[in-house]
Amino acid sequence: MRKVELSYAFADGGARRAIRNPLMDLLQAVQASGSISAAARELGFSYRHVWGELRRWEAELGQPLIVWEKGQRARLTPFGGKLLWAERQAQARLAPQIEALQAELERAFAVAFDDGAQVLTLYASHDDGLTLLRGTAVERARLHLDVRFCGSVDAIAALNAGRCTLAGFHSSQQPGLGSHTQQTYQPLLAPGLHKLIGFAERSQGLIVAAGNPLALASLRDVVARGARYANRSAGSGTRLLAEELLAREGIAGTQLTGWTHEEPSHAAVAQAVAAGAADCGLGIEAAARARGLDFVPLLREHYYLVCLKDALEAPPVALLREVLRSAPWQARLAALPGYTPWRSGEVLSLTAELPWWRLPPKRRPRS
Repeated sequence: MRKVELSYAFADGGARRAIRNPLMDLLQAVQASGSISAAARELGFSYRHVWGELRRWEAELGQPLIVWEKGQRARLTPFGGKLLWAERQAQARLAPQIEALQAELERAFAVAFDDGAQVLTLYASHDDGLTLLRGTAVERARLHLDVRFCGSVDAIAALNAGRCTLAGFHSSQQPGLGSHTQQTYQPLLAPGLHKLIGFAERSQGLIVAAGNPLALASLRDVVARGARYANRSAGSGTRLLAEELLAREGIAGTQLTGWTHEEPSHAAVAQAVAAGAADCGLGIEAAARARGLDFVPLLREHYYLVCLKDALEAPPVALLREVLRSAPWQARLAALPGYTPWRSGEVLSLTAELPWWRLPPKRRPRS
């Protein structure tokens, strides 16, 4: 059993870098370019260095990684391909946890180096916009978002239990009374106790292979064509959305091939499709485009942030609302595929946005 060691380095600004392994970078470059020399140029190394590293790794792992044949493109051996596939799957599935770990380390050192830095804990359903927001909040307001990605239901439960200051969840714009959305969220949110903050509107739909080879246009098509479906975990907002869409079509989840195949994030669903482990899955457009996949939009939804009323004017929350209202942030969000800034930073009425509550009429005083 091979062991994995993790480490980190300090960097001055710039985007976060993924946890990388030099071998995986070599294999990826060879697979993409089809030659050792082209891979060396792409990585900025000499041919001799890349050739030597590949030979060294083959000796250490005890199996060949590359097939060289005169006049033919260099290609990965079955073992090399499996190794690269496994690493991609692990990276996609662990992306939210890796991002959270990076943010936690940055927050810890920021507080050590900057007495004026503020921290805001946010539990939220996985969202690419929130990942983007972390960097903007630091740059513009010295505000560090301690984001813990989890299901929407778990996020709101964490807020109610006092484990975070903000929670993030999403809902289709017309869920309808009696819907799965109402039944799940209504017991967790209370007018007068919770306050909504607008964040974004985003597109949800089917993540499919490039060219949409199965011509999927709906979940009904997924069932009819026996397409392999990658699901999200129970308690996630996207799993809830899938159940909502299926209920409207009169389809049981068990009719989808792969309904029990669960992935922890939109990125992991997209990676499962990219790797051929699934034909489709419900997710956001940004995750599909990032991996060169196609996207079949099914609906637009609102992504909300929610806090308790007494936290609304706390300095970190007020700072975040200011960042959300800023033009630079909204321009960055609009550049993310499938996203539109929507009443960003505005305080919204729970009953107006999620009209599930019907306040009982006031009782007339007895005469």
